[in-house]
Amino acid sequence: MFAAIAPDAAGMPLYRAAKRALVQAVETGAIGPGDALPCEADLAASLGVSIGTLRRAVDDLVAEHILVRRQGRGTYVATHNSDRFLFQFFHIERSDGLREAPEVELLAFERGRLDDEAAAALEARPGDPAFVVENRLRLQGRAVVWDRLQLPVALFKGLTEKRLAERPSTIYHLWQSEFGITVVHARERLRAAAADRGAGRVLGVAPGSPVLQVRRTAVALGGRPVEYRLSTVLTAQHEYVSLRSRAAG
Repeated sequence: MFAAIAPDAAGMPLYRAAKRALVQAVETGAIGPGDALPCEADLAASLGVSIGTLRRAVDDLVAEHILVRRQGRGTYVATHNSDRFLFQFFHIERSDGLREAPEVELLAFERGRLDDEAAAALEARPGDPAFVVENRLRLQGRAVVWDRLQLPVALFKGLTEKRLAERPSTIYHLWQSEFGITVVHARERLRAAAADRGAGRVLGVAPGSPVLQVRRTAVALGGRPVEYRLSTVLTAQHEYVSLRSRAAG
């Protein structure tokens, strides 16, 4: 599964080379979601590094949510589940601090083309084939978020409306378990805006009402952008709370 790390002519620190080898093993499926890493001594020996160097590489991957340590059991490849979704990727909560998983309603699923904005974010060409997905997210029984996703067909071959609607867990769990795409972080840009007619229809507000727009590019292992999402959020009773703000709280 692992080969000894060859000396790097560019002078890459050894822990970074070990980290790269571990990431490549996850990317290729040599170790899959939920799989345990070999014990430290065996893994360090196979990579040709010290246990201290290996631990530094693993520490980085744990911080990046690629690996997870389980007390008394070992280190595993992280899987996407509801808890991780809430902690890392879902930033909307009620103004009083109540945070819960949203109820997701699939509104639309169709074949389309990447628009200019999505293509730039996904490092693709405008007009490339895409799946276009729309979801309405409810919190405390109220429609709060309208999501519009654009997904390159080339990365999600075989995706159907049925598979999406009947997924047993989060959307990122579906990407990971069925398409081999592990989302590790997201780049987001926020902007105050006014609800257009589409947002008004989906969220039940008058066009022109104040909303927050969140443009998110989901990034998979290896730094590959895989999903572009525009979220329109009602902020009358809800707020966007960053991961750093939660940690500080």
